[in-house]
Amino acid sequence: MNKIVREHYPVDRLPEDLREGIEGPYVSVVIETEKSAPRPQLTWQELRAKLKERQVSVTTEEAVARIRALRDEWER
Repeated sequence: MNKIVREHYPVDRLPEDLREGIEGPYVSVVIETEKSAPRPQLTWQELRAKLKERQVSVTTEEAVARIRALRDEWER
């Protein structure tokens, strides 16, 4: 992975969209290459729907059995 670091970089040399909200004359800039394209951002509704699809319901007895098994592993 390639990485470029510039410390004490003048803010006025940054592109306009990167200067927004920066106070002070200098910044540290770190640039890293990405190996893959960014994943698309999901809305809260889409995320909830995906999580709902993956939910597996378990009975209380199954949940208790799983917890007891995990607890027993730690007690050994």
